[in-house]
Amino acid sequence: MRNIITLLILVVLISVSSCDRKDFNTIPSSGKLQFSKDTVYLDTVFTNIGSATYNLKVYNRGNNAITIPRIQLENGNNSNYRLNVDGIPGKDFTNIDILEKDSIFIFIETTISAGNILDPLYTDKILFGNGDTQQNVDLVTLVQDANFIFPGRDGVTMKIDSLTLDGQPTTLKGRFLTDTELTITNTKPTVIYGFAAVPENKTLTIEAGSRIHFHNNSGLIVDNKASLKVNGTLTEKVIFEGDRLEHSFNETAGQWGTIWMRAGSLENEMNHTIIKNGIIGILVDSIGTPTSPTLKLKNTEIYNHSSYGILGRETNIEAHNVVIGSAGQVSLAATIGGTYNFVHSTFANFWNNGLRQLPAVLINNFFTYTDAAGQEIIETRNLHAANFTNCIFDGNNNIEFVVDKVDGGGLFNYNISNSMIQFTDTNDSFKDITELDFTSSFYQNIILNGKSHFRDPQKNDLIIGEESDAINKAKATLFSKDILEVDRNTKPDIGAYQHIIFEVEK
Repeated sequence: MRNIITLLILVVLISVSSCDRKDFNTIPSSGKLQFSKDTVYLDTVFTNIGSATYNLKVYNRGNNAITIPRIQLENGNNSNYRLNVDGIPGKDFTNIDILEKDSIFIFIETTISAGNILDPLYTDKILFGNGDTQQNVDLVTLVQDANFIFPGRDGVTMKIDSLTLDGQPTTLKGRFLTDTELTITNTKPTVIYGFAAVPENKTLTIEAGSRIHFHNNSGLIVDNKASLKVNGTLTEKVIFEGDRLEHSFNETAGQWGTIWMRAGSLENEMNHTIIKNGIIGILVDSIGTPTSPTLKLKNTEIYNHSSYGILGRETNIEAHNVVIGSAGQVSLAATIGGTYNFVHSTFANFWNNGLRQLPAVLINNFFTYTDAAGQEIIETRNLHAANFTNCIFDGNNNIEFVVDKVDGGGLFNYNISNSMIQFTDTNDSFKDITELDFTSSFYQNIILNGKSHFRDPQKNDLIIGEESDAINKAKATLFSKDILEVDRNTKPDIGAYQHIIFEVEK
């Protein structure tokens, strides 16, 4: 035992002496440092929300090891920036060594309160050295003020409140909106932490140009007998997205939860809306009736969700001029029966963050569960209607449209007309599925495996170009303008967009 203790002491002493040793000679920095950036832009942050971590590399290109006598923030300890220099956190550092032809990393973060600054463009500098040889790198951050909606918190335990739905407690952190919060305007962005719920018999109205940002594990719930009205316009769209504004998060899926329209919610409407970067764009559970849509969706774009763009479960959705782009599983899942009517819509799933097993659009009439005896039970529901007119079904899989019927009685009504469908069944996996016989009376004027000619599908830019097979192939409907309010009265194109001529890059 004594030998072990002696050995441990020896190891500690060697370690300490190694830390204090400097095995190389240095000369003072002469102001000839080089930097990976002249200015570090920390993108835009919301007030009081921490930024991502940014890095700056500092190079010693000379032939001698150097010592930088001081690295500091110009605003000193009052700065809203935080540094980590070569593994050491702080705001002021002395005697930082860099070997010849070597470099060090500086990591930068910030958290800024908009109420404590006069100018929303917050700046500072990192200063290197002293006197005449001093060098600097600028730091720049745009700070946005916002309206924040937080869950409640118990005054004694400080535990964050969870929602109670249908009289039962849940694990969802959040609360119901108050009457004063039931109108969201475009004066400031709104940032939601946890799940904000619209109470029974209340309507949440979101005005044109509003931006709603969700923190991680957050979302919006429309409860039983509640409604959501999103009143965007072509020039002032309403945007739902995550609360990370940095450029690196622009195309990051799964940043927030979902907009959940619960069973019993009614008369939900969304117009000129963009929903992006969540787990499920819209989850619609309300059964509704075959004649009264739970959700009316117009001129709306839904992009880049880690699971579903829209997941409908025995619901009623009426939609036109809708674009649903990439999703980790399905762009539109019209499941457990229900009523679905889509006109002039584009479903194009070019998900590139991993393998995708399911099609862009999935329609079925059943759900499965395990009973108390451990048996898997399949139950069917009426598919009152699954009607798609003038729609594009495309993506980077061979099969992008599937109708999956389980026999069990009940209605199973569907009709697809004047639509383009990506469907290459190389293994004959669906050859005996009558619901996917595109020559049957359930399909009219179908273009199979045509060329959509999207402008940039990897970026969810799904405008079609002059080479598209969708041009002039749609039939006339009541919807005389496309999603960009371009006239389509004469020679309408299939999908949400009338085609354009793409500009050739010079």
